[in-house]
Amino acid sequence: MNILILGSGGREHTFAYKIAESSLCNNLYVAPGNAGTSEIGENLSLNPIDFPAVGKAALDKEIDMVVVGPEDPLVKGIVDYFKKDERLREIMIIGPSSRGALLEGSKERAKEFMAMYDIPTAAYESFSFESLGAGKKFLEKLDPPYVLKADGLAAGKGVLIIDDLEEAKKELENMLSGKFGAASEKVVIEEFLDGIELSVFVLTDGKSYKILPTAKDYKRIGEGDTGLNTGGMGAVSPVPFADAEFMTKIEERIVKPTVEGLQKEEIDYKGFIFIGLIKVNEEPFVIEYNVRMGDPETEVVLPRIKTDLVKLLENTWNSSLDSIELDIDERSAATVMLVSGGYPQSYEKGKEITGLKQIEDSIIFHAGTKMEEGKVVTSGGRVIAITSFGEDFNKALKKSYQNADRLQFDKMYFRKDIGFDLSQE
Repeated sequence: MNILILGSGGREHTFAYKIAESSLCNNLYVAPGNAGTSEIGENLSLNPIDFPAVGKAALDKEIDMVVVGPEDPLVKGIVDYFKKDERLREIMIIGPSSRGALLEGSKERAKEFMAMYDIPTAAYESFSFESLGAGKKFLEKLDPPYVLKADGLAAGKGVLIIDDLEEAKKELENMLSGKFGAASEKVVIEEFLDGIELSVFVLTDGKSYKILPTAKDYKRIGEGDTGLNTGGMGAVSPVPFADAEFMTKIEERIVKPTVEGLQKEEIDYKGFIFIGLIKVNEEPFVIEYNVRMGDPETEVVLPRIKTDLVKLLENTWNSSLDSIELDIDERSAATVMLVSGGYPQSYEKGKEITGLKQIEDSIIFHAGTKMEEGKVVTSGGRVIAITSFGEDFNKALKKSYQNADRLQFDKMYFRKDIGFDLSQE
């Protein structure tokens, strides 16, 4: 079949890498893609939220399946767009409807959903500018640190964790006054949960589901989880502390009621659910839902899936996910993200990347790259993810770090302590 992947980052390169392995894939397209995806498929110069252009390309290229990488097209309703067009509705499109995507598109909606189906999460209330005074009083009832979340999509930057009460009140006012634009017209304030985080990924056809490998990513720019939040500086899979007993709690208390809730509300959901969790005193709590695969977790989760990914996605579309076995590589995988100097603030682009042909025993996933005059150059803040396998995550990381030293571009930076907190477990 002909397959189109929407997106341009490391997540989409990883999807392309796995889909290209399938005997079911004839022609592979990525829109807009990057320098890495251009080596295994054809990049299309399309904006994933330009639905008419995406639909036209799907018809022109005789696409059989569309895999939606980022959240923006899902929240904006690309699945609904395809379903409403009689020329597009037979194309398999992997992702939820806009109603389903609200689990990521609105923090308030996600919290209400969790409350409705008794899914464990932090206590919360949501506020608008009109209820700013009530929001400040609610903060006074909480113990620090204070967690403020923009209700809408804010490109991963809409969550603030603040130790000082007066600063938290000021930031609440800033957010409701437009700090994150329309995304923070509402703000969710929730209690702080102290524990260790992990990500659980679920593939569902709306009725049955498969729990994919666990992962843990590292969001802060600085070592020891310091500094500004980024899109993610590295990840490991599986998470060592997520043993069978803990995973049973996650499945029974979180995964099952989530999928059952989607069914009860008759939400059209054929795709991935990313459940951001925190382990508090041996108990799992949901921090957030995402309605797609995470990045850079995808770079360690998908490579561990041995089952044909296209077949998995086809069964998802056909509501027959329960009829296929999920085969997982027992080895650990780890990825290290190389980023542009200055990221996540201002950084320069167009820096030539050298050493790509010197990589050994690792997989390179391009994120912010493009081809320019026959050279691979940087085009984003997060540039390249280096994924490796090993008997445990430390051995996998060792390979990734060895290969990181073989790559070079001006002002290149990466964290050298991925997995630091897991080694202390």
